[in-house]
Amino acid sequence: MSKQPTVDNPYTRGIAEFVANLKYDAIPDDVRQRIKLLILDALGCGLYGADLEWSRILQRRLAKLDTSSSSTVWGTKQKLSAPHAALVNGSQVQGFELDDMHHLGILHTGAVVLPALISIAETNSGLSGKEFLTAAVAGYEIGPRVGICMGSTEHIGQGWHSGATLGVFSAAAGSARGLKLDTDKTVHALGIAGTQSSGLMSAQYGSMVKRMHAGRAAQSGLYGAQFADEGFTGIINVFESPYGGFCTTFSRSTDRFNLEELTAGLGSVWQTMGVRLKYYACVGTTHATIDMIQDMRAERPFGPDDVAKVVVYGSESSKHHMGWKYIPQGITSAQLNLSYCVASLLLEGEVFVDQFTEAKLTEPARLALAEKVEMFHDPAITAKGPQFRHLVRIEVTLKDGTKMERTAEISRHKKNFASDAEVVAKFEKLAVKVLPKAQVEELRDAVLGLDKLDDAAKVARLLAKH
Repeated sequence: MSKQPTVDNPYTRGIAEFVANLKYDAIPDDVRQRIKLLILDALGCGLYGADLEWSRILQRRLAKLDTSSSSTVWGTKQKLSAPHAALVNGSQVQGFELDDMHHLGILHTGAVVLPALISIAETNSGLSGKEFLTAAVAGYEIGPRVGICMGSTEHIGQGWHSGATLGVFSAAAGSARGLKLDTDKTVHALGIAGTQSSGLMSAQYGSMVKRMHAGRAAQSGLYGAQFADEGFTGIINVFESPYGGFCTTFSRSTDRFNLEELTAGLGSVWQTMGVRLKYYACVGTTHATIDMIQDMRAERPFGPDDVAKVVVYGSESSKHHMGWKYIPQGITSAQLNLSYCVASLLLEGEVFVDQFTEAKLTEPARLALAEKVEMFHDPAITAKGPQFRHLVRIEVTLKDGTKMERTAEISRHKKNFASDAEVVAKFEKLAVKVLPKAQVEELRDAVLGLDKLDDAAKVARLLAKH
């Protein structure tokens, strides 16, 4: 590779130095333990996603285009080239709105980091479990920082889907560390990935392509690292460039992003610990409302026939993200719509995978109940800033005149990380839909014991249907 030109890129290079030089022993024990649980959760989501309609379409078409056999399509007998496997597997992880989320960075981290990294483990022999975990942490650390730099809600407010746009950097960082690239090559990996960044929020209104955004980000990050490893060059000041850089292009003005956030606390403040899991199969902005309605019902039991109306007040970002009038447009749209999710909770007492089927999307009772749910933008909540973007005030009025009100800043699961038992239970519940119970248990043990594995490719082998 030719000598690095002299440019002002302290933040891009600072990220690259952190990624290239990160050592397993430098990662605090709580972060090491957390990353294993996060990996387990993402793999469970990816396995469940293998049999979804949109996943099967990608699997079928790519099988016609790609006869390679290097990398596993999780939960299937199929193998594809590493980039195509990353595309499908990332789409599967994000396939049913159950995968993790970094609250401030607004990024589904596992869906972009792990599909690329597992493909690397399969195609580059000898990547140990400890090296795999180190690379995963590198990926989980970087994307959220880009989201925080961009002001997250501003980024989404412009219509960009952050999981897609930010995800390329997490995938590139994890892949670069997995390939053991030096700092200069990691700079190029970030620059190659960054120029592929894209994803439109209008995908939330019913299209299957929303599921693919994470897969494309994983693929783009993998391409970035693989090409940089070969000597291909990218934008070396991808974050700092005043014209055509990521930050200036994806933000309305320079006062709406903060480059210092990109490297703030690297190596001492671990954003991996800010990633939370989802226990409702719907967009994270709905979760605080679901929690509060469950609390209300526990305090004063009521059923769907008792409800006169439900009114939710929230930030402008939340209103755009979940608060539109429900119109049946497919499962994706239902999972990202507050009215549908609240109606499902009131009808069935749960908002998990069984509440989102084609038959239920147009069910008269559900549609009638969704009509009683309305969301309004509260400027006072928006003014609090992006860290309060999930704050909601909920008013439930019953037909007998009873009125209940709750305010929640954040959902329970985002406030407190799940217990080990909860993570394992969710993983097993999802994974056994696709793989035999004995294999699911072996995979669980392999992930939770990754630091003891000589070859991380074992995880990939256990993700395949035999």
